[in-house]
Amino acid sequence: MSPESLIDIFREALSVIVLIVSAIILPGLFVGLIVAVFQAATSINEQTLSFLPRLLMTLFSLMFLGHWLVQTMMDFFYNMVDMIPQVIG
Repeated sequence: MSPESLIDIFREALSVIVLIVSAIILPGLFVGLIVAVFQAATSINEQTLSFLPRLLMTLFSLMFLGHWLVQTMMDFFYNMVDMIPQVIG
């Protein structure tokens, strides 16, 4: 196994991780930003007001993107299994 193939596997794994995490986190980040602007405009300093919408958006993201997330992870896993003979020999 060459160091280049190990670096390619690691790079692909990191790209899949970044893609999956960003698909879950970014919608909650945008909702949190909107709520923060609303809180700043109205001078409301309630912590639960910003937590609940972000939590709900994260759950909705997981619910609607769940199939795509699992399919992406399965494709990556299948590629890793297909690469076993190349990495070993």
